Amino acid sequence: MAGRPVVSVGDNSAVTPLRPKRPCPECGRPSGRDTYPFCSKRCKDIDLNRWLKGVYVIPARDDEDEADNSPASTPQDQE
Repeated sequence: MAGRPVVSVGDNSAVTPLRPKRPCPECGRPSGRDTYPFCSKRCKDIDLNRWLKGVYVIPARDDEDEADNSPASTPQDQE
C-alpha cells in the first residue's frame, strides 16, 4: 500500500479533522460531529422548523419572477 500516509492510533497530532470546529449557529456551543454544524439534534430541529415555517427566506429577484411567468418558446414555435 505505497503512497498512503501511515498514522498510528495513539498519535492524535497527525490526524486532520474532517471539518473545522465551529460554534453551533443556534446556541453557540461547539458543534457535534454527528449533527454538524449544530451541537445537538435539538438545535438541528429548531433550525429545520424555522425553514419549514418560512422564517428563513431566500429572496428572489424581480426578473426571475417574470421569466417564470412567461411561456417558454419551443422549437415548434420558431418554425
